[in-house]
Amino acid sequence: MSEAPVRTDVAIVGAGPVGLFAIFECGMLKMHCHVIDTLEVPGGQCAALYPEKPIYDIPGFPRVGAAELIEQLLEQAAPFEPVYHMDQRVEKLERNGEWWRLTTSRGSVVEAKAVILAAGVGAFGPNRPPLENLQSYEGQSVFYYVTKPEDFRDRSVVIAGGGDSALDWSILLADIARKVYVVHRRPKFRGAPDSVAKLHALAEAGRIELVVPYQLDRLEGQDGALQAVIVRDFDDAERRLEADRLLPFFGLSMDLGPIRDWGLDLDRQALTVDPFTCETNLPGIHAIGDVASYRNKLKLILSGFSEAATAAHAIHPRVHPDEELHWEYSTTKGVPGKA
Repeated sequence: MSEAPVRTDVAIVGAGPVGLFAIFECGMLKMHCHVIDTLEVPGGQCAALYPEKPIYDIPGFPRVGAAELIEQLLEQAAPFEPVYHMDQRVEKLERNGEWWRLTTSRGSVVEAKAVILAAGVGAFGPNRPPLENLQSYEGQSVFYYVTKPEDFRDRSVVIAGGGDSALDWSILLADIARKVYVVHRRPKFRGAPDSVAKLHALAEAGRIELVVPYQLDRLEGQDGALQAVIVRDFDDAERRLEADRLLPFFGLSMDLGPIRDWGLDLDRQALTVDPFTCETNLPGIHAIGDVASYRNKLKLILSGFSEAATAAHAIHPRVHPDEELHWEYSTTKGVPGKA
């Protein structure tokens, strides 16, 4: 059953870095935002997939960790008091007079004068290995993302996969976990050459154990508490790895989901927008970041930041139709609560 609708100036779909910066840009123009995201915490892929990874192309930051960038963006948005609706997906988008009505998978209803779709490549989730009773371990012993490496201190961890995520976390957790097994179906890994070299160096030093060529076969445990991971090679030989944590890194499945059914013009997995306003074919619906498509589009975080500003300025007349916009630089205008 849907809740009573709440009304706001702008609804932002997606709480990744670009969506978070859109809160700031709208706030500077006196527009309040509600933000909806499928993940449990803000940050998008930066928070869910690579919080420890450095980013090098953010202006003013020669190097910034993904998690640190999200923390800074949240702090930057905080003075404008956004409302976050996390762990839910927008299922329906429909017109209600002068308002756009968004209904989520949890029954929340948000009505807004304008909508900014900052959904990245769409809702994403992990590619789960085909293991019996896997879901009974998820969230307690099996995790697809690492948000707090300290949660794995002194744990015995099996990491499955051969790409960058598997390598990065194997290297980082080697200094934290009691034991790290790396399970991959072949001896060759697909990650960055420097990471592959570090992985083999750690294995030679005895700080991690490479379990290759093996694949996950089944889990042993009780009531969500993992006790062992059983792996099997291509000769049908088994190994039992005593472990209390499993991190399967087999990539993501990404899909625009219900967005496809909202009558928006699509360009493959993206939405066609006017580059001068970031508006879609539906008036009042804007798209920014990776989900937006136009000629010579660059899929960079900094491009998404620029698009957030473009969309906010284009939306302002819709939210404040009787107010002429006299834009001032932030250095002269300031931010609420800041000197």
